[in-house]
Amino acid sequence: MEIKLSEPILEYNDRLAEENRALLAEKKVYMLDLMASPGAGKTSTILATIDALREQFSIAVIEGDIASDVDAQKIKAIGLPAVQINTGGGCHLEAAMIARALEALDLDGLDLIIVENVGNLVCPTDFDLGENAKVMILSVPEGDDKTLKYPGIFEVSQAVVLNKIDTLPVFNFDCRRFEDSVQALNHRAPIFPISALTKEGLDSWTSWLAKEVSGVVG
Repeated sequence: MEIKLSEPILEYNDRLAEENRALLAEKKVYMLDLMASPGAGKTSTILATIDALREQFSIAVIEGDIASDVDAQKIKAIGLPAVQINTGGGCHLEAAMIARALEALDLDGLDLIIVENVGNLVCPTDFDLGENAKVMILSVPEGDDKTLKYPGIFEVSQAVVLNKIDTLPVFNFDCRRFEDSVQALNHRAPIFPISALTKEGLDSWTSWLAKEVSGVVG
């Protein structure tokens, strides 16, 4: 007899995720789950995205970290609501954590919630949060072979952001090979090469996201 402990955990999580999804649908709020490894530029991408879309949508951020509230303070410093979730060593966010964070937000006054998941390329792929889309951020310095090492995160992503393209002249990163390998895993996911620092390519990414959000909020 084989007992898979992960099954009841995921079943419970998925049930709560559907409750989150139903609540957000009722309130007409779009939730984006951003996943990446540490240092890929999640927070800088979020800040650049907010800067581009804050005149169009009401935005809040849920920050997931093992410890500290550094990133949440950055969001609050620009005048947006932010909820910090500290996992205490956990490598991912779960639907129950998001449910508690949603209770702290005024959903009636929001259009878009951006979730910054814990920096990890493995665990977040298995946990539905109730999001409308999961998006993967990879940075150029990490290398173009991450699709081979962590295929799961690319397979579940509705879009892929390639950040820090301003560093391409410095690193041996083959954009064509990366794009081909992503498309082989997930041909439906668009790829958005950007630099959160210089804003290069940001318009394509934020236009895609704006269209996604508009489809929910009306």
